[in-house]
Amino acid sequence: MKKLIYFLMLFIGSLMFSQQTAFKFDFGGNRVEKGFIPITSTSKFNKNIGYGFMDISDLQYIDNNGSALTGDFITSKKPFYFSVAIPEGNYDIILNLGNTKGVSQTTVRVENRRLMLNHMKTKQGEVVEKTITVHVKDSIIRNQKGEKIGMVKLKPRERKYLHWDNLLTIEFNDKSPKVCSVIIQPNKTAKTIYLTGDSTVVDAQYEPWASWGQMLPYFFVPKEVVIANYAESGETLKAFEDRHRIDKIWNLIKPGDCLFIQFGHNDQKYGNSEKSGYKKRLKEWIQKAKQLGATPVLITSMNRRVFDENNKIINTLDDFPDAMREIAKEEKVNLIDLNTLSKTLFEAMGPELSKKAFVYYPANTYPNQPNDLADDTHFNPYGAYELANCVVKSIVDQNLPLKKYISENYKNFNPNKPDDAKKFHWPESIFMESLKPDGN
Repeated sequence: MKKLIYFLMLFIGSLMFSQQTAFKFDFGGNRVEKGFIPITSTSKFNKNIGYGFMDISDLQYIDNNGSALTGDFITSKKPFYFSVAIPEGNYDIILNLGNTKGVSQTTVRVENRRLMLNHMKTKQGEVVEKTITVHVKDSIIRNQKGEKIGMVKLKPRERKYLHWDNLLTIEFNDKSPKVCSVIIQPNKTAKTIYLTGDSTVVDAQYEPWASWGQMLPYFFVPKEVVIANYAESGETLKAFEDRHRIDKIWNLIKPGDCLFIQFGHNDQKYGNSEKSGYKKRLKEWIQKAKQLGATPVLITSMNRRVFDENNKIINTLDDFPDAMREIAKEEKVNLIDLNTLSKTLFEAMGPELSKKAFVYYPANTYPNQPNDLADDTHFNPYGAYELANCVVKSIVDQNLPLKKYISENYKNFNPNKPDDAKKFHWPESIFMESLKPDGN
């Protein structure tokens, strides 16, 4: 009987925690700030309490005395992950990072390697407060009353993703990440940008694969805007409908939000834009978004890495980029012409240097990779970052309404002069896989 009561209490406690939306965590040792939940180097994730580290094997805490909140911290020599059971929604996460008796260097990503803070350094004795804004999702489709009305049909590989697991997961990475505290608060006012698309947009979980969608949050002002990436590898417009991914968005999107639409790579397998129903579905999505008070933004698919004898990019996307341009004019919606921008970018890199932007790696670079990787469609983090720069450049150059939300992280990118791949900073996550994403 006592055991039954004990497990019942644990279940009720876990249920209450999972419904909670605001948290204050003090990372460090035994000294805890009033009103905060203590997180130590031994706080391994426990589903019964709903929070903790994915792995504690290399964690350590340092106590410099002083403030209970900022005088101690958790650190590690390898990436570490902190997860919290939290309901679907948008959240501001306030981080205290640094060392009152030293320096720190931290890169912060969330869920499936979604870039939030990059290479953030603190000076000797400095602790800084940084805010990031994150969209947390689950696969349940709910109506306006919060009642379950359906499910997103996830692929088997998606069930391993960190962004469908009913947890918020924060990745702390870099040479010397030092985390003093984490505060999580709901954000009910942020403009949400919903991303739809394929493997070139998806939040890719595994190194060395990446997409522009998971780099985009880095370029927007937190608290004001949040990126909600619903793209998935291998998808077409039709598949996105059939798996109810777009239904999920229709039941979440609100007036003032944006819907980014980028499809083409996989749609072309089913014939031209007319035969595949591409144009028809694009128009339907645009009209539906407008009806819901949201702003649709079309994005032409980027080029593949295919050069002619004159080192010029060859169009391998048939009529799909032109079809999207035509629909944008007909429906009077904004267009980000990533197809044209990527052509400029890849030609500026040239046939050889452009390999640095794609998944080109010799055999055995990654675990279980006996053969060379040579993929002319999918990007590594550097290539994904450059393409995200192109997306933001288009927003700025066209003076789109979203321009006012672009952060100082954007540095007037010029695709004719790509960033030096050797100087691109990306400390790798622990998740690695040589298997190519779905689609081509």
